[in-house]
Amino acid sequence: MGIYTDTETKINGQLRAFSKNKEIPKVIEQLVLAALSHYPELAHTHIRFIFSQKLKKSVMAARPVVGTLLQSRNKRTYAILINPVFKLTHSIEPIHHLPEDVLIGWLGHELGHIMDYEQRTMWGVARFGLLYWLSKRYIRKAERVADTFAVNRGMASYILSTKKFILGHSELSSRYKEKIARLYLSPDDIVELVSEMEKKTQPEKEELLADETALAQSTQGKDN
Repeated sequence: MGIYTDTETKINGQLRAFSKNKEIPKVIEQLVLAALSHYPELAHTHIRFIFSQKLKKSVMAARPVVGTLLQSRNKRTYAILINPVFKLTHSIEPIHHLPEDVLIGWLGHELGHIMDYEQRTMWGVARFGLLYWLSKRYIRKAERVADTFAVNRGMASYILSTKKFILGHSELSSRYKEKIARLYLSPDDIVELVSEMEKKTQPEKEELLADETALAQSTQGKDN
């Protein structure tokens, strides 16, 4: 189980460098910094990791802090909301009791969304929010973009652990599993994406990411 003692949560100097401009609950600090270490581009980005009981249907959600979108991009602030409990069919458990690789994968996926937001203008972020609310087709594309960022940053094993944990957990509701299977990349999709990435040079990987993001941004209208 992912239960961390005081000794286990000591942060080494290398990881501590990724804490700049970040607000992180102590109980998950080590895992958050481990995920952030895969995203050096976000080293100076303002990100708040917040336990929130407002998340009713999700475990985590990455969002811009709306008021900061009016400022320059280097002054934007993002929030990753984290449900403090993991709800099972017959019980609940604290989110930080989940396996470490599963939580790092979840966090890495949300950081992939922030990488996506960082490439968008204020109006682009607003459009993202509207289309994400309106279109299931857009959700699928946006989630693929987030996973592609994570895989390209060396987080494939964590992303796979998270997906296998969700889809294989006997105490998670069928409805939640069906939602994940319907809207998110499957473990097989991730393996295929890793295989595709391994064949590419770094510039080609970045081009693929740009293409994925552009494709998601081009989605129009409501999915029927």
